[in-house]
Amino acid sequence: MINLRVARLRVAGIAALATSALVLAACGSASSSSTTTATAAPAASSSTTPASSSTAAAAPSTGTTIGTAQAHGQTFLTGASGRAIYLWVADTGDKSSCSGACAKAWPPVLTKGKPAAGSGVTASDLGTTMRDDGTEEVTYKGHPLYYFVADKSAGQTLGQGSDSFGAKWWLVAPSGAAITTGGSTGGASSSSGGSSTSSSSGGWG
Repeated sequence: MINLRVARLRVAGIAALATSALVLAACGSASSSSTTTATAAPAASSSTTPASSSTAAAAPSTGTTIGTAQAHGQTFLTGASGRAIYLWVADTGDKSSCSGACAKAWPPVLTKGKPAAGSGVTASDLGTTMRDDGTEEVTYKGHPLYYFVADKSAGQTLGQGSDSFGAKWWLVAPSGAAITTGGSTGGASSSSGGSSTSSSSGGWG
């Protein structure tokens, strides 16, 4: 009887030890899992560098280049693509009097930024004047400058000597003076701005 009781106590002791071992093992596993989670957390919360919000700077404006060309012994100012440039006698000072239908027939020489001087042009004589629509028109020696709509390519001077819109249009010399000699081979002479196909004796073309 005593032996049976001793055997039961031994079995109970062994069971208790086994239970304690299982509890300790479980605690160790939980601790290991917790440590792994804690270690991984910083990686998940790493900072992200925000994308730059700056935009590319706009390309700087380039001023219109004023150059020169020659025809029939005369040197005159030119603008974009070598097109002939004119002044209008009706303008007072550096203020343009040509707008509306006039500006469609005689487009102002516009610029974005300071105009540049090409060969034969005096840089200090170049300037700008603000038009009523807010655009900047190039001036030379104080004269607002214009193209003629019928001049389609470099070398054409069909507007020379025109009196459209009530006053004369002349090519501009590098000195800033109006070139009042010569004419065109098809200049505009109508007071309404229409172009004439008649030839003049000046021989400009």
